[in-house]
Amino acid sequence: MSYLLNLVYLITLILASPWLVYNAIRKGKYRQGWAAKFLGRVPWRSRERTGIWLHAVSVGEVNLLQPLLAAIEEKHPDWECVISTTTRTGYELARQKYAPRSVFYCPLDFSWAVRNALRRIHPQLLVLVELELWPNLIRWTRRSGVPVAVVNGRLSASSARGYSRIRCLIRRLLQATSLVAVQNDEYAERFRQLGTAEDQLHVTGSLKFDGIEMDRENPASQQLAALAGIEKQDIVFLAGSTQAPEEQLAVSVFRELVDDYPNLRLILVPRHPERFVEVASMLDQQEVEWIRRSELTADRQNTASRILLVDAMGELGAWWGTAQIAFVGGSLGKRGGQNMIEPSGYGAAVSFGPHTQNFRDIVEMLLQHDAAIVVQDRQELAAFVKRCLEDPEFARQLGQRAQQFVASQNGATDRTLALLESLLNR
Repeated sequence: MSYLLNLVYLITLILASPWLVYNAIRKGKYRQGWAAKFLGRVPWRSRERTGIWLHAVSVGEVNLLQPLLAAIEEKHPDWECVISTTTRTGYELARQKYAPRSVFYCPLDFSWAVRNALRRIHPQLLVLVELELWPNLIRWTRRSGVPVAVVNGRLSASSARGYSRIRCLIRRLLQATSLVAVQNDEYAERFRQLGTAEDQLHVTGSLKFDGIEMDRENPASQQLAALAGIEKQDIVFLAGSTQAPEEQLAVSVFRELVDDYPNLRLILVPRHPERFVEVASMLDQQEVEWIRRSELTADRQNTASRILLVDAMGELGAWWGTAQIAFVGGSLGKRGGQNMIEPSGYGAAVSFGPHTQNFRDIVEMLLQHDAAIVVQDRQELAAFVKRCLEDPEFARQLGQRAQQFVASQNGATDRTLALLESLLNR
């Protein structure tokens, strides 16, 4: 089985190589971590402590780890957690957030790379965040006598349909896991239909709600507000995790309203760092006064510009704490939306576009609690921002309902940790 998979992976890699080379040259992707990815040359870990290998694919999953990692290390200081990621942005964020813990690129699913990584890490538990079903990784981990757990599991309807076409393989992989902890009953039923055994399946809630900062006066947000020159009377409209053309739409809305509402500020936080230059060029073409986050230091704070481009990774969570009006990006295009829990936790008046299938369950709950607004296009986004400016009580109540909803969803971390503990105590 492993030899056949290796062959399939090699053929796929050869066929995809022109695209990979193009992205490496044009966008700077796929240049790092070759030894870890192809040979499993990840950092060696001492065998003196219980080892927990946590795998988080990209930025979203890396952020999800924070409350679980904190809970593990608080309750079990004798455990050693190491963290792997797949993407460059995930790797950079993990190193920034979780140093000095060991952070590395996850080996690709070649049997030799996986086996070498397992020999170097020597984990007592492998934890996969949300869903990463790689056959060689799961197979060789289990052959090493190490339990595999899926936490914060989610399975969209489209993914379930895709997996159902290879149901036999997926059933074997799921049954090889020791634990599948999912966010809600809907996801649990999809995992069940794909063959997850009943005694492996648990509904824990979503880790996304735990560890969410809800205090606007937290030091990180206050420091960023000071750097940006945000005053008490300012009203911040923040468009975060955006993709094209959402930044341009936000700038258009800002320009439409700022003359009537001179206290309005705009903060743009693109989703991907490779788009920072593109968004900066767009702002130059708009002939508006703006400034980059990278230009702000303790010695040089913003005093004039009403528009800020955040060209830094890992800060969006704290920037949401400066905003009264929020637009969560990736939702007017085809990306499927981004995490709207952080601005909700701060009590911002939250909006997003109609394409939020990646967070469908959270969106449904927010809308059921009348805690967010869906905007279909630029005109509806402008109308939403204008209403928040004209009617501060509307914005305040919308944000208050969102914050109360987030607070009511806490507890997934404790439930997840208890299940992981049970695996290690068997």
